Amino acid sequence: MQRGIRALIGAFAGLILGACTAPGTLPGGTNWDAQGRGPAGGPVSASTSAQKTTVENLNKILSTEQLSPTDRSLYLGLRAFVHSRLGREEESQKDVGEMAQANPKGWPIMMPGLAGGGDRGAALRALGYGLQKKPNDPWLLMGQGQVQMQIAAYARAPHTLDNPVACAQTPAERRNSAYFRGHANLALGNFQRAAEDFDASIAGQTTVKGRISGALWRYAALVRAKRDARAALAREFGSDDLSDWPGPIAKILLGKLPSGELEVAAESDDTAKKTNGKCMAAYFIGMDSIRRGDRQRAREQFQLAQARCPTMSEYNWAASNELKRL
Repeated sequence: MQRGIRALIGAFAGLILGACTAPGTLPGGTNWDAQGRGPAGGPVSASTSAQKTTVENLNKILSTEQLSPTDRSLYLGLRAFVHSRLGREEESQKDVGEMAQANPKGWPIMMPGLAGGGDRGAALRALGYGLQKKPNDPWLLMGQGQVQMQIAAYARAPHTLDNPVACAQTPAERRNSAYFRGHANLALGNFQRAAEDFDASIAGQTTVKGRISGALWRYAALVRAKRDARAALAREFGSDDLSDWPGPIAKILLGKLPSGELEVAAESDDTAKKTNGKCMAAYFIGMDSIRRGDRQRAREQFQLAQARCPTMSEYNWAASNELKRL
């Protein structure tokens, strides 16, 4: 559930902050900080006037007394990102502090989603301010780990995520932190460890909806570990009804559905259309091709996944790393 909240907030942040980004500019990359900041330490990927206009708009919204604590926390987080882009670090830190006061229980969950919607340098700074307010918070550390993977700092991410995995206080914290550490291990080629993390990400889940995402990623890790990924998937779902998206992906991996029908489902199913199902389908068709030894088909599908999946998506990260292995 928290991964869904992260994606929703990230998309909302992108709509507001996207107006500040120059056309054709893609945030991230191995030199994200050097490319994203000018000589005075301010960002160069967006026009200053557009950023100031965004701050003015956010100021107007935040002046409204009727805002709920959740909404106020969200808009403060967005303004903190824009302030950071403008080089106003003290104001950015102040916004993060007010964000924590406005929504003391919910603001750490918002921060990772906001990280995906803004530039990566601002994201890491804002998350750092958050951790000063709430050291070792698992959701903030998960946010750091996600941004590290967005900038391809995969070697750092497992260490960032070790703490929330080990010290999680709730099943949700444990499952979500294991899920993201699984992605870091998958990127680094630690396939068996990745499979174990993805297994932990579905521990205690009893419904198909709760288990399927982690089970599909465990399939990907087991394929790369040269284990019987299909048998593990079959044991997981047995006779479960896999008609609801993303169930058809599991069906194709189990040999119960032709790939052509999966493409149709990805384009016609309402849930698939809302969640960019074509992105997900391309990646797992690629992994199925790896299992069958069809490298050319796998390469084509991973390239398609790269094109279909946003850069903040774990499918994009995974497809990019698979292309390097082929």
